[in-house]
Amino acid sequence: MALPAAVFRLVIVPGVTVSKWGRVWSERLPETELQVVTVEAAQAGTALAADADAGLVRLPLDRDVFDAIPLYTETTVAVVPRDHLLTAADELTVADLADETLLRPLDDVLSWRPGDDESDGGSDRPATTADAIALIPAGVGILVLPQSIARLHQRRDLTSRVVTDAPVSTVALAWRKDGYTDLVEEMIGIVRGRTAHSTRGRTTPPPPTATARTSQPKPASGRAGRFGTGRGATGRAGTGRDGTGRSGTGKPPRKRGR
Repeated sequence: MALPAAVFRLVIVPGVTVSKWGRVWSERLPETELQVVTVEAAQAGTALAADADAGLVRLPLDRDVFDAIPLYTETTVAVVPRDHLLTAADELTVADLADETLLRPLDDVLSWRPGDDESDGGSDRPATTADAIALIPAGVGILVLPQSIARLHQRRDLTSRVVTDAPVSTVALAWRKDGYTDLVEEMIGIVRGRTAHSTRGRTTPPPPTATARTSQPKPASGRAGRFGTGRGATGRAGTGRDGTGRSGTGKPPRKRGR
């Protein structure tokens, strides 16, 4: 009876796309199932600590518990009604939003500076990003969030503009400090773009290639090659036989009997 295939459990948060890395994993480790589990950003640490092997999550994390490799920082956008005055500009700044009501859902993943308005201490804050999105067409306010999350909630009556100086969100590959394994190293190699033959993190290097085995130069021969001008054992230059019929020693050739 065949044993069940091994499983690598990978936690991801909304907005993170893992399809490309998942395909590479399937090609390199077909015997190990990549099980992707989506959790809310606020629950990523709990899920990662509980029963996941690694996660593609948003920083910050508790670095006393987790190790992490930052992968990329997302563009931040403001989601507004399609006919809003802010759409006249291609890009915005936080100052451009000063006269707008900024919706701050409780699952907001951006780290705003202390002292920023949080809509009456949070009592009137939407519970989720989806709830906040639903309020925008009615003119209740606008929403600032990572671009990938904005794409998850696209609507025909809404559009977005990049906010160049707004807080940003960084996505990282993370794992428990006490949960590092060879499979975690394989995932690190995949997200960092290492080739399948990379020796980084492997305990046994791959065998040398044919090119490596033949790349060492051959020692010089004591005799001249067929077309060479090498030196003989006496150190004198020899030319082999030439058009004069003389050998490389300077003596005439010995006549052979018939």
